[in-house]
Amino acid sequence: MMMKRLWAGVLILGLFACKTTRQATTAASDTSLTPYGPAWAALWQQQSGEYKALCLQAYQLAAWRLDQLLAQPHDKPLAIVTDIDETVLDNSPYSVHQALNGKGYDEQSWIAWTAKAAADTVPGAPNFFKYAASKGVKIFYITNRLETEKAATLKNLQQYGFPDADEQHLLLKTTTSGKEPRRRQVLQHYDIALLCGDNLSDFADIFDKKPMTERNAATLQSAPGFGSRYIVLPNPMYGDWEGALYNFQYKLTPQAKDSVMRSRLKNY
Repeated sequence: MMMKRLWAGVLILGLFACKTTRQATTAASDTSLTPYGPAWAALWQQQSGEYKALCLQAYQLAAWRLDQLLAQPHDKPLAIVTDIDETVLDNSPYSVHQALNGKGYDEQSWIAWTAKAAADTVPGAPNFFKYAASKGVKIFYITNRLETEKAATLKNLQQYGFPDADEQHLLLKTTTSGKEPRRRQVLQHYDIALLCGDNLSDFADIFDKKPMTERNAATLQSAPGFGSRYIVLPNPMYGDWEGALYNFQYKLTPQAKDSVMRSRLKNY
């Protein structure tokens, strides 16, 4: 009888230990910065008034600055160059979907999302670009979406009445993610009044794939351009800021990325 009680106790302790281990493992995975972190960022983007206020602030500043530039002489017609994702279209549902399924970005799932043409607009974006167009300013959409995403992208833009949402003004990714060649293409016929984006590489090639310290230094050196020529939209979900943390080694495992991210956190 004593032995039976002893074995029963061992079994109960073993089951408790297994349950505790499973709970600890689940808790650890559920609190990982990657791939679960973007869901928290997306929640802020979708629900906070602060996110909306920042976007409205950015586009109201853009309109104010555009009025100043329109009052000045220029050699060529004016154009605005803008990114699409998290600049004019809100893709936070994609980040939520992937994160809650324990996944990060991958091209196949991203294309499946953009094919829906279901992204909402970034607050303030439609009004600003319609205002710019009413002043005779051309809009060019320079995006790293692929050629296969062209039709759905145009459909998504057109359903909200974005001006110049056509093949001529949509410059997709071709051989490189760097946007400088496409900006130069616009400059052949237009003076670029403003550039709008959520990623520093949307503005100048000095930010392209730079290590974190160089990227931050270049930002400080470019301070006069922000709010004057560069209009920045908030995006805590993804971007080169994340890639720079682990030197753009995107093929690292989620666990390795999480480890690098945690090492970058300031704590006390």
